[in-house]
Amino acid sequence: MLDFHNHLMPGVDDGAADLNESRSGLAAFRTERVADVITTPHLRASMIDHPEELAVYLEGLDAAWDTLKSLATAEFPEMSLERGAEVMLDVPLPDLSDPRVRLARTSFVLIEFPFMSIPPHSIPAIRNLAESGWVPVIAHPERYRNMPGNHDIVEQWRDAGARIQVNSGSLIGQYGTAARTIAWELLRRGCADYLCSDYHSRGKCTVRDAVTALEKRGGAPQAQALMTTNPERLLRNEMPLPVEPLDEEPAPGWKRLLPWSED
Repeated sequence: MLDFHNHLMPGVDDGAADLNESRSGLAAFRTERVADVITTPHLRASMIDHPEELAVYLEGLDAAWDTLKSLATAEFPEMSLERGAEVMLDVPLPDLSDPRVRLARTSFVLIEFPFMSIPPHSIPAIRNLAESGWVPVIAHPERYRNMPGNHDIVEQWRDAGARIQVNSGSLIGQYGTAARTIAWELLRRGCADYLCSDYHSRGKCTVRDAVTALEKRGGAPQAQALMTTNPERLLRNEMPLPVEPLDEEPAPGWKRLLPWSED
């Protein structure tokens, strides 16, 4: 499996605090049978408009990356490690030409919206990125506080050129009932393209638990597509294949949370 949303670089964000936690994060991935990793420290898009600030921040990321890469080479030689960033889209059209901010130097960029909330003009922002030649991958949409009530937004993001990444922990309730319900509904509707851990190098990694949960609901093919086939295509700079919708309905109660439900 390949995971492209995680925070393993030591001492740069709210992920691994030091090299020991980076080591623990890599060990957890190995236990979870994740062989390929693209690690994605946080980056504010608005920082890109301030070259001096950006240069200092990227210099810190470069140093942390070199340390992490050396650790992986020495202690986890069976794992493949690449870098990218989780870009907070706090400005609508950042310059993403620096390959360090994109996933493994591809055209794909992992983005999130500020304050865990969908902003008013998210669709034009996504369209602008796509028209600039990038493929925005929206991280964990199921976790946004105002996702209930925005019933068509995920489909509109996809129509505008985005792909969708759901967190593995959402499927097992790590972020609460609402996020779990929305995550399963996205899979039921075939709206998710990738499933990643968002692992911060502490606590339990949820990759295998998500696979188990999918398998119990008849979703073994979806697990393969979401966690292996499509992430590997991303690494080759190829668009994801469509993921077959889950046959089974999500847990009871989703209709109360999702106004996009079909009556």
